[in-house]
Amino acid sequence: MQASTYVVKGNLGFEVQNRKGALAGLGGFRNSSPVLFSNLSFVNSNNEKGSSSKVRCGSASVGIGFAKMGIDRVFKSSASSAKYRSVKAQASSGDLEDAVPIKYQGKSSSSVLPYVAVACLGAILFGYHLGVVNGALEYLSADLGIAGNAVLQGWVVSILLAGATVGSFTGGSLADMFGRTKTFQLDAIPLAIGAYLCATAQSVQTMMIGRLLCGIGIGISSALVPLYISEISPTEIRGALGSVNQLFICVGILVALLVGLPLAGNPLWWRTMFGIAIVPSVLLALGMAMCPESPRWLFQQGKIAETEKSIAALFGKERVPEVMNDLRAAVQGSSEPEAGWLDLFSSRYRKVVSVGAALFLFQQLAGINAVVYYSTSVFRSAGITSDVAASALVGASNVLGTAVASSLMDRQGRKSLLTISFSGMAASMLLLSLSFTWEILAPYSGTLAVLGTVLYVL
Repeated sequence: MQASTYVVKGNLGFEVQNRKGALAGLGGFRNSSPVLFSNLSFVNSNNEKGSSSKVRCGSASVGIGFAKMGIDRVFKSSASSAKYRSVKAQASSGDLEDAVPIKYQGKSSSSVLPYVAVACLGAILFGYHLGVVNGALEYLSADLGIAGNAVLQGWVVSILLAGATVGSFTGGSLADMFGRTKTFQLDAIPLAIGAYLCATAQSVQTMMIGRLLCGIGIGISSALVPLYISEISPTEIRGALGSVNQLFICVGILVALLVGLPLAGNPLWWRTMFGIAIVPSVLLALGMAMCPESPRWLFQQGKIAETEKSIAALFGKERVPEVMNDLRAAVQGSSEPEAGWLDLFSSRYRKVVSVGAALFLFQQLAGINAVVYYSTSVFRSAGITSDVAASALVGASNVLGTAVASSLMDRQGRKSLLTISFSGMAASMLLLSLSFTWEILAPYSGTLAVLGTVLYVL
């Protein structure tokens, strides 16, 4: 007799409860009590049609006669730590055909964290370039001769966002054309050149060109970082890593504000602040040279051998068949045609697009950019001597608020958090405005300004 062993869960006249391995029912024994088991296996004699097979449950075995069966799911036994996934196999003449291999654990989920950390350099640069002008604006304005020109100062600040708009529209297309890692390396070019031009600028025109290039760079990274992280993350930690991009943007803002602390003693320090951004830009390019390409992108390009190599580097060789099956299922399951830009305004998508666009719009109109760019100036006008330090406190609060929101998102729900967040922002802005307009609060304007801003970013 030639025996074959399979690990199964599902529709064989009984049901198996997840995790606890309980046999809930067997064939017609509907009222039978659950039987705990381990190392569940089928032993198939591979004899003539209608042969008998046994289900072994530890020391007990139950004989089941069958000629044709449907097996809906494969699950992990107590000897394996891999998770089960849905499959279907048909058995005729007493045999199981095309049994699906059991999932193996492979590498630890944390094995992708170094690659995620490299990608997050793009998010840090995004936040850094947003916040670096906060403390440096007054000093660079004096150095470049635009101290009294609010319009040019505004252009120096806002041209970054103009470049980011261009970059965000092109980032996805570049990633699809060249791949994720190569696009990261290309993105490092405008980021590094822009930072160098800002650090060495002798005129406001050079400064604006540098800021524009930096904006294009951070715009590309804003589309690329979350895309790459989601495509290389194992499913078991993909949700946790989903908020990493926003968290590291806030970390970048905080670093920019902390780097501005020496400005009071060294007015030319602003050049060093912009020049520091060259370092992570170079590290991003070098780091991506050692990071595996996205398996999903490689699979879409038909590069099967390279896809398997990337999967092995990310998750371990044991999980290559499993992830390849997932990629094939994803491609086969995406039968719905892609929506174009004009389709976003159709009745099918109108409600979702309107809600999403309104959230982003009101978030920006709520004034977060004014806080990121001008909090130092606001605190200075409120009479706070350590204005840059106060801005650093705001940056730390921003990181803290993001971390707390990320941890509460799945437990409290998105809608309730948004309602509380926008209400708190409105109350904080009201407190900040009253501290400057009510004479009775004038003696406390500095403290209230910092308090209102900290509560706002939280």
